[in-house]
Amino acid sequence: MANLTVWKFNTADGARTVLTKLAELQKQHLIEIQDAAVVTWPEGKKKPKTEQALPLVGLGAVDGAFWGMLFGWIFFLPFVGAAIGAVTGALAGHFKDYGINDDFIKEVRDKVTEGTSALFLMTGAVTLDKIEEALKGETPELIRSNLSNEQEAKLREDFSGVA
Repeated sequence: MANLTVWKFNTADGARTVLTKLAELQKQHLIEIQDAAVVTWPEGKKKPKTEQALPLVGLGAVDGAFWGMLFGWIFFLPFVGAAIGAVTGALAGHFKDYGINDDFIKEVRDKVTEGTSALFLMTGAVTLDKIEEALKGETPELIRSNLSNEQEAKLREDFSGVA
């Protein structure tokens, strides 16, 4: 079963720093990063910058369409206005299929703000105690949404063609 987690950092570069550390831990087989994306929101910018961490993940990764839709829903659609209510309703229904509900989206939207960053991770096996030890000193806030086997399969089928 895959786990989708979002880690919020109080600096604009915190997410990239930790992702670099996790990539090293993946080489040691302490974590299985199935997919990852980073959101950075430097001070003075109107909106965040998003990017998928493609070099870290293998063939099972979902494509950029999933991350683009998710980030659009979290960070960009709220600013467009009420005229797109039908679109947001359709997206909400779509993401519920993957175990991502309105409360999760609202929490991420409220917490990832200017001057912060976030690391979105889809992981498999994790040696938690080793990861915690390696990341000592980092102070991220965890927002978690676990995917069931069915939700993971649906996500991969819809966005990567891999079932």
